[in-house]
Amino acid sequence: MNLQSPKTIVDRSQKNIFDFLSDLNNFKKLMPDSLETFDSDTDSFSFKLKGMPKIHLKIKERKPNGMILLDANGGKIEFELQCIIKELSTQQSEIQFFFEGSFNPLLKMMVKEPLQNFINILSKKTVEI
Repeated sequence: MNLQSPKTIVDRSQKNIFDFLSDLNNFKKLMPDSLETFDSDTDSFSFKLKGMPKIHLKIKERKPNGMILLDANGGKIEFELQCIIKELSTQQSEIQFFFEGSFNPLLKMMVKEPLQNFINILSKKTVEI
């Protein structure tokens, strides 16, 4: 299953957004209001949203200023979450989140809408930072 957030314009430089998202502690600021727990360290973070299993994400790859790839492994749901950051000007960037995971058809039906909402919220809250 592949999902993507809308492309969102942020009034910050590409490097500023990359640096913000590279500090995984900052993901707490981007979480939905239904956040129940959040723990982070240098290269990973875990969180639990109301009604969802706990999810652990770890940095898999970074391309300076342009891309951060997070991998959810070892949990009940395995997937990758990628953020692409494009420079529009020295003080404006475009971001977009991509979700990629393999699920059986029943699970896919159950999680598609909540996951789409989740990546949309990440995108929307990045604008507010």
